[in-house]
Amino acid sequence: MISSNDLRNGITIVVDGNLWTVIEFLHVKPGKGAAFVRTRLKNVKTGTTLERTFRAGEKLERATVDNRQMQLLYNDAEGFHFMDQESFENITIQRELIGDPADFLKDGMVVDVQLHEGVPIGVDLPPHVELKVVETDPGFKGDTATNTGKPAKLETGATVNVPLFVNPGDMIRIDTRDRRYIGRVNS
Repeated sequence: MISSNDLRNGITIVVDGNLWTVIEFLHVKPGKGAAFVRTRLKNVKTGTTLERTFRAGEKLERATVDNRQMQLLYNDAEGFHFMDQESFENITIQRELIGDPADFLKDGMVVDVQLHEGVPIGVDLPPHVELKVVETDPGFKGDTATNTGKPAKLETGATVNVPLFVNPGDMIRIDTRDRRYIGRVNS
């Protein structure tokens, strides 16, 4: 059990039989009345968000979530196949469970897999990944003056918007949280 006063970002709790991760929290002490904790929670399985208010000091059930480093071996129609870095056992995780960040998973990449009672509930990718551009319109010298972009297909099959000067074969850094181009990587 955990007190609502001890809630922090990233803590996973059980509410109404579902697992929820705290995204935001705010302790509110009004001039009149009892203190309370206003939270924004994200459902671990569906990804939906919910705003919920708890009384100060209210007891909540804390979910035990293990983070294990696992390496992506390959992906196919069944899902993404990961190998535990310590026990070397293999597990398969469906694309729906990973969500949009699955577009940036590359064979051999090491990620944190979250497990609850031995069942995978999520995958945390690093905030930035470096991927190769395989297809985009060619850039021209001097195409850096405007802030316009063009679509580029990456080696994982994902499509992101990049500046005009990026060429096929370039290695680029992408923010996995918002699919934003960060910069080119010197190879």
